Amino acid sequence: MPEKIQKDPRADVNEQLYREWSDARADWDEEARKDIDFYLGNHFTTDESDELQSRNQADVPMDRVSAAVEKFKAVLTSRPPAFTITPREDSDVQISSVWRTIVGYIWQISDGDAQMKQAIHDYATTGLGYLYVYTDRESDFGKGDIKFTYIDPFRVYIPPSSRNRWADDADGIILSTVLTGEQVLNLYPELGDQQDPETGELIEGLINNISEHSDNYDRDYPASQNKNSTTVFTPAEVKDKDYVQTKSYRILERFYKVKVPFYIVVSTQTGDEMVLSEDEFVEFSEENKDVLEAGLMDVQQVYQTRVKVCASIGEIILYETVLNTDIYPIVPLPNVWTGTPYPKSDISRARPMQRLLNKLWSLALSHAQASAGLKLLVPLGSVDDISQLEQDWANPNAVIEVDSSQGEPHYPQPSPLAGEFYKLIQQCEFYIDFIFGLPEMMHGFSDKAPDTVRGTERMIAQGSERPKSKLRDIEFSINRLGKVIYNLSKGHYTYKKMFRLAQPNNDMTEAMVNFYTDVSGAVVDIKKEKYNIEQHDIRIEPGSTMPTNKWAELSVYLEAFQLGIVDRLEVLKKNPEIFDKEGIMRRTDEREQMQQQIQALNGQLKNLQGDLQTAQRESVQDRKRVEVEKFKSKLSEVNSDSKADRRVQRNKLETEVKLEVEKLANRIGREADKVVGSAQKPI
Repeated sequence: MPEKIQKDPRADVNEQLYREWSDARADWDEEARKDIDFYLGNHFTTDESDELQSRNQADVPMDRVSAAVEKFKAVLTSRPPAFTITPREDSDVQISSVWRTIVGYIWQISDGDAQMKQAIHDYATTGLGYLYVYTDRESDFGKGDIKFTYIDPFRVYIPPSSRNRWADDADGIILSTVLTGEQVLNLYPELGDQQDPETGELIEGLINNISEHSDNYDRDYPASQNKNSTTVFTPAEVKDKDYVQTKSYRILERFYKVKVPFYIVVSTQTGDEMVLSEDEFVEFSEENKDVLEAGLMDVQQVYQTRVKVCASIGEIILYETVLNTDIYPIVPLPNVWTGTPYPKSDISRARPMQRLLNKLWSLALSHAQASAGLKLLVPLGSVDDISQLEQDWANPNAVIEVDSSQGEPHYPQPSPLAGEFYKLIQQCEFYIDFIFGLPEMMHGFSDKAPDTVRGTERMIAQGSERPKSKLRDIEFSINRLGKVIYNLSKGHYTYKKMFRLAQPNNDMTEAMVNFYTDVSGAVVDIKKEKYNIEQHDIRIEPGSTMPTNKWAELSVYLEAFQLGIVDRLEVLKKNPEIFDKEGIMRRTDEREQMQQQIQALNGQLKNLQGDLQTAQRESVQDRKRVEVEKFKSKLSEVNSDSKADRRVQRNKLETEVKLEVEKLANRIGREADKVVGSAQKPI
């Protein structure tokens, strides 16, 4: 057996603070464990269950809490948060756009939606969720990536003296990780057996000298005190299973704030400025010794707050490093703030009402059971064998004899439960939903919904105010998460890298950093500005994660379309039942292009038709002029013919008149001769 290694003082500090802060959190652990039990459906302790069974009452909970938690999570995690990044000074807009791409890229490679949902789950059940920003050294083929993940709240320890909501004033934060020996060697192979490169001799690894801990799960995962009626196993309950290795080790990572020196170097000739770390300044001074001695560079030493990490396992230190951030990378999401590191959950406030609901439900079941069994009262002495009567009574075709002289049997009717009893059950359910800020309509119950769609939408919007209030608190934490991601990214991505971000429409957004050309220079020079943290304001668009009423939104857009405010493509985007929106919009664009082409052709055709009509009008005019001339000529001919006819007729008429006059004159002459002749005869 090798000799036990000497304990490192820094590891001793980690262990001591871990135990102190763990003991201070014991009460919170117990309450949080109860909250988890209620979420899992384990509402009764063993004593409570035994007491109910002794009274022939069912120990079956009427679980309203878990449904409220799931709906609560769905409301708060409906959509991923929308980050907005703006420079604090008037600078290139491109820089902000690049950083939005980087933050979105980190969200995607971290499975941000899943991590956020789990943190919100812990937020709702235990009252405290955590998100942790770290560097994944194996990502991107060893270049590494900044990522974040949720952390089980039972693994995080904060000093009880902290009074800040996000533990900014805490003396430190300890992250406890319990691993098997195999897991430790997978992460830190240098702790295992090593072969001497010179002699080839096998050297026993340090892991064999590290003290094991027997209270690993007892501290990080408190055991349940309730009866496990749902057969759901927790970390504390699976520790003794055969398939879990019992030999395990605890890694303690202590995050605390320190003052770190930096050097601002300014050229006296050009005014160019650089910010260097202490190690970088030492190297710079050696390379530019003559320049500094000549006074061509002004040097100013400043101190900045940074977070330092000291990781230990047992008696030894695994690593120690300074992070490029002044905000703890472990970001709390406290629920019901108590002014301490130990917030309360919504379940803890709903537990008393859930207990009352369980009691009422148990009484209702007991009454139903008693009412279902038919009771028979028989006079004393009318039945010789009561046991035989009970057996015969169970037979539906039994014929039972009784001594009627002793009295007639009768059936007592059970008293029904009062209506107020069931109203009380409904009130308990309502109050639990009220604690979570969830109206019944958000569960999908429509019996109390208004008659109009707008009225329902208005009531749902009003009922969402309390979840929105909680969401604003969560957004503060996500803002801090974004700032830590930004700060650590500036410290890590100091090499040439292309960030590709997949958009919802399957398009790709690309951003290049630290890429230099002779013409354009660096696209975004992160390396130059890596120590100037928080040069941009990072925030979450308020309410961006809240669900939206798609049908209400569609109705608004339809009205806007009718007014000519938006086009039909925007209406199409808001239709919740159309899944192939991209294909439809693409085909719609193609149809619009074809329609535009058809409209252009129709315009050309219209112009040609106008030209044709003009030509036709001109042709008609020409024909009309020819016809008029023909008509005039014919009319002239007719006139001439008419004049000739008139002359002929006149001459004819004159001749006829002349002949008639001559005839008349001859007759008158003859008559005159007769008269004269008569006068000359003698009487």
